[in-house]
Amino acid sequence: MANDIRYDGRVAIVTGAGGGLGKAYALYFSSRGASVVVNDLGVSHTGDGQSSSAADVVVEEIRKAGGKAVANYNSVTDGDKIVETAMKAFGRVDIVINNAGILRDKSFARMTDQDWDLIQAVHVKGSYAVTKAAFPIMREQKYGRIIMTASAAGLYGNFGQANYSAAKLALASFSSSIAREGAKYNIHSNTIAPMAASRMTETVMPPDILASLKPEFVTPVVGYLCHEGTEESGSVFEAGGGYVAKLRWERSEGAVFKADESFDPSAVAAKWGEITDFSKVEYPSSITDTDFLGLLERAKAAPPNPKGEPLRFDGQVAIVTGAGGGLGRAYALMLGKLGASVVVNDLGGSASGQGSDQRAADVVVDEIRKAGGKAVANYDSVEDGEKVVETALKAFGRIDILVNNAGILRDKSFIRMSDQDWDLVHRVHLRGTYKVIKAAWPHFTKQKYGRIINTASAVGLYGNFGQTNYSAAKLGIVGLTKTLALEGGRKNILCNVIAPNAGTRMTATIMPPEMVEAFKPEYVAPLIGYLGHSSNEENGSIFEVGSGWIAKVRWQRTGGVGFPPNRPLHPEQVAAAWDRITNFEDGRATHPETTQDSLQSFMENFGNLAEEEEAPTKALRDDGTVDIEAAKKIPFESVTFNYGEREAILYALGVGCKRQDLKFVYENDVDFSVLPTFGVIPSFEIMGSLPFGDVLPNFNPMMLLHGEQYLELKKPIPTSGTLTSDARIVEITDKGKGASVVVGVSTKDESGEVVFENEFTLFIRGSGGFGGPKKGADRGAATAANTPPNRKPDVVVTEKTSEDLAALYRLSGDYNPLHIDPNMSAVGGFDVPILHGLCSFGISAKHVLKTFCDSDPALFKNIKARFAKHVFPGETLEVQMWKEGNKVIFQTRVVERDEICISAAAVELNSASDRDSKL
Repeated sequence: MANDIRYDGRVAIVTGAGGGLGKAYALYFSSRGASVVVNDLGVSHTGDGQSSSAADVVVEEIRKAGGKAVANYNSVTDGDKIVETAMKAFGRVDIVINNAGILRDKSFARMTDQDWDLIQAVHVKGSYAVTKAAFPIMREQKYGRIIMTASAAGLYGNFGQANYSAAKLALASFSSSIAREGAKYNIHSNTIAPMAASRMTETVMPPDILASLKPEFVTPVVGYLCHEGTEESGSVFEAGGGYVAKLRWERSEGAVFKADESFDPSAVAAKWGEITDFSKVEYPSSITDTDFLGLLERAKAAPPNPKGEPLRFDGQVAIVTGAGGGLGRAYALMLGKLGASVVVNDLGGSASGQGSDQRAADVVVDEIRKAGGKAVANYDSVEDGEKVVETALKAFGRIDILVNNAGILRDKSFIRMSDQDWDLVHRVHLRGTYKVIKAAWPHFTKQKYGRIINTASAVGLYGNFGQTNYSAAKLGIVGLTKTLALEGGRKNILCNVIAPNAGTRMTATIMPPEMVEAFKPEYVAPLIGYLGHSSNEENGSIFEVGSGWIAKVRWQRTGGVGFPPNRPLHPEQVAAAWDRITNFEDGRATHPETTQDSLQSFMENFGNLAEEEEAPTKALRDDGTVDIEAAKKIPFESVTFNYGEREAILYALGVGCKRQDLKFVYENDVDFSVLPTFGVIPSFEIMGSLPFGDVLPNFNPMMLLHGEQYLELKKPIPTSGTLTSDARIVEITDKGKGASVVVGVSTKDESGEVVFENEFTLFIRGSGGFGGPKKGADRGAATAANTPPNRKPDVVVTEKTSEDLAALYRLSGDYNPLHIDPNMSAVGGFDVPILHGLCSFGISAKHVLKTFCDSDPALFKNIKARFAKHVFPGETLEVQMWKEGNKVIFQTRVVERDEICISAAAVELNSASDRDSKL
């Protein structure tokens, strides 16, 4: 397909571009003419550590392909430095892909403030900072394309991701507001919720799903949205696995109530079915799409409100934040009147967050008490949520209802907005909401009861000019609400969010006085009363309310387009299908409410396979037998491995090398070399892509064991470079109760020369009995028995391993949780996580190398070993060695348990002349 969509002369910044989606974006834009700033701080998926190599490797890959790229290693919170890199290198910025992200997944009960703050800093403040630095440049050149990265967790909520959900949905509204402010300058902004394999998603998704969610299925969608010919702006899309769809808000027609004193929570309960009925709907896209004055006229002319059983709160305790005036005051007075004991929280600051005054809360408390109610004042900032909750506990001994209402405004155009304007609004609205709920949560959990009502805004739902900070914070609260509803629901902790329209200290700054007077907070309070009552069963929902009108809001998603997941996807295909991707009117639209609902369309598209030109012979026949020759012909994708001195040193440390082993741990040593067994590392990644289920009957990945390893070096391993590995099935044997599969991997350097060959012998329990050969072929050193001679070992070397060795070795690429997570090791029957077999393999080979090769890798020809028993980190390994001609037979014993962990093992040596010819 011709590359009609190109970016010649354009400059793209991609954050978090050291791997996963970010790397795919960077490679995509560079392949189509853009100059790329590859930003990556080089941290782990949880935000720990730092390394420049991640960005450097991607830059090098782009340059080798003939593209232009520079690296940047700054945190996204230093967005000005990232943009400065682009300006210094290329003189402009046309495209910003806000992709950088981390995860700190924990249940809300276990989440710390650090977990919350770090996620907000990287995702929300980071996206703000980079966009803020780029926006004036784009405005000046009258061109820009911006992408924010949300997620299904943000759109629908997800258990254990309250921090992440809030951050991700905040970015959707930030993007919508940026789109409004950038429109006249040809600056477009859209939000993508990708479903793709990455460092982050690999921790929360099964491997089989990850294999179908290649980042390359997301990049063409982002590529299309960033092209100069694309008009789309202010929109939200889900994309992944070949499936692309657009989302928008859908709102019920709702119910109008008579605007008088009979409009109370019981009236809301009586009309709840009408409020939540989506048989008649609207699709607002702006805060001006709702005629509140018209609704108020209808409310005044409406018939009397239905009367139901009064909804009271006797014996219950309610906290209302920001209750010194406006909406909060109306809530507090209503709850007090209906029997609740009320904590009236108000810092007494101005609408912009300045100053403090206790009188605001005191006046409301006095009003409640004079009316015969119970109330106490609290003057703390909502960021001190624990103090707010403590006031309730000291005064009334419990808490049942929490209404998060406190807020401020710092409205300015994005170009004029300061970091302080951004930070203060987010601290009060989003972090303040989190902090008060966090303090109340354990009490709700203990009593198995709680009602939480959070406050968003129509500005959050639809975006608005001059309110990027406020809109982002408000929609972030919706994301938080969605997740808390999931986590709290089974404990009878219900959480909902309202987007009110009423006259308050804040709206008084942006509405004419007559409108402020007309939009009484009392016309919002009854919904709060219903949602806060024990009879309410609504959970995780969004409501717009004001002027005597209440309606429910939900997502609507187009039927979208599914492209074949077994074919590459190009932006030109996306462009051709755009009308169908964005079509809400063709009868295929859905209303996903959970991440599971969202994933369903992606899963269904996995079966949307394009026809193969020539169907290969099936290795696994329908009768359960195996066509071994067909299995040997199965093609595997090549795997590329980029590495440098750092990776070589990290591996050496991972197999127990000490600081004295300068040859292997110090890059400036005159003889700096790579340990021969490093050769297993570039090949290991390919193991995860082998389709055992297409080859063996009854395959279960949990029944797979690594039985033996063979490695043969054709030349010394370079200290840095790019290696390409190609796999093949060498042999399959039927062991009765299981199957043995030998996978051969040939690894070549940039010149195409083979550097080393591996054979992984894997035993799969439960997959035998398919009628294959019982015994494998003799392949020389790869299958040698290596029986130790009947004499004492010629040399014995012991090494006590570190208790932290598995944690270190895994950084070389084997992230199997069995070796780090106690819960996973317990499932495997081990008291503590076990050491990687290939780590014990590397330790043993290291001692053979030192003893018989004087640590010269050129003398090391090949190694074969069988993994006989497990090793616990911290145990002592004893390597027993026998020299037999050019072969060193060895076995390794765990001293503490007197068990052989490596057997049938040997290293074949090169002669000095062989070494010289290879060198």
